[in-house]
Amino acid sequence: MAEAAAAATSGKVVIRNIGLLLSGDIDRPILDADTIVCEKGRIVAVGKEADCNTEQPDLLIDARRTCAAPGLIDSHVHPVFGDWTPRQNQLGWIDSTLNGGVTTMISAGEVHLPGRPKDIVGLKALAITAQRAFDNFRPAGMKVLAGAPVIEKGMVESDFAELAAAGVKLLGEVGLGSVKAGYEAREMVAWARKHGIQSTIHTGGPSIPGSGLIDKDVVLEADADVIGHINGGHTSLPEAHVCELCEKSSRAIEIVHNGNEKVAIAAAQMALQLKCPHRVILGTDGPAGSGVQPLGMLRMIALLSSLGNIPAELVFCFATGNTARLRNLDCGLIEPGRAADFVFLDRAQHTAGRTLLESVQLGDLPGVGMVMIDGVVRCGRSRNTPPAMEVPVVVQ
Repeated sequence: MAEAAAAATSGKVVIRNIGLLLSGDIDRPILDADTIVCEKGRIVAVGKEADCNTEQPDLLIDARRTCAAPGLIDSHVHPVFGDWTPRQNQLGWIDSTLNGGVTTMISAGEVHLPGRPKDIVGLKALAITAQRAFDNFRPAGMKVLAGAPVIEKGMVESDFAELAAAGVKLLGEVGLGSVKAGYEAREMVAWARKHGIQSTIHTGGPSIPGSGLIDKDVVLEADADVIGHINGGHTSLPEAHVCELCEKSSRAIEIVHNGNEKVAIAAAQMALQLKCPHRVILGTDGPAGSGVQPLGMLRMIALLSSLGNIPAELVFCFATGNTARLRNLDCGLIEPGRAADFVFLDRAQHTAGRTLLESVQLGDLPGVGMVMIDGVVRCGRSRNTPPAMEVPVVVQ
């Protein structure tokens, strides 16, 4: 599976006997349903088994009363090429992340490439190459949305038009290049938005040599679509400034594993207080100096639920449907028409929690029993999570 390429999909898939169905929709996080039917990699029906057409499946899965949820979406990663990261000189990190229940990754810039070009021709060429490479190749079946150029001084609107025409849909973290002033960033972010390219801004202290502080005033002036790692990556702005960003900006509030945990909780709680939990999305900001984090998304869910006192079913939405909607993805929600990307979870063996959600709210990681992408089983019982009490089985 480590060499799985793009776009493999299955025929008719029936998933029955689901014990808990998490929708990814923060307005209705739990569905009263026990069956999912998929055709050609897409969900076609969700409901009670008696109400769904389950006849003649090409693949039948008995969920064995475990939880089915949308595959997790890591909103903030730094890939390079293939399943290798030079930051930690590690192979197979994307496959390991799949074993943590993640089915989609979104690049915040291919900044770890040795000798990364910083001239305008070179940065555009790198972005287009990364977009093409990961569109053609899916490590372990993972969907990696890459090709996120780091903007530099001297770029003009036609550069963004050229990138968009070539298929680039993302900007790397604003602030990791020479553009650090709010007014400069705002102009380029507006050009990107005009041409359908979504932007993310670095928030907080420098992450690697060459980056710098991006404070709350720059973040507000730049007005990027995503307030990237609002809790710092690694070093956070003061908690009061982070809460001010949540209040004064209307953009996505991205919380990451590779940041300040205390401020992560404060940001999530502020979003709830402001009645805008739909703005919260989760990422890892890996690979990074703190390492590769295959279970980073699950750890963030457990952290925010347990120490942040936020219902686990809502936090799962931060990691799935919220990100899908804010980033215009076709996955992340369990509803007809969406991509058939699922993670099957159960409470870990010997957890104190009596149910999956209770165990997460106590701070324990769930066990991953199976991961599917486009209706294709990509891994069974995870090699990285604690063992689940039950795992789904392929009946036929």
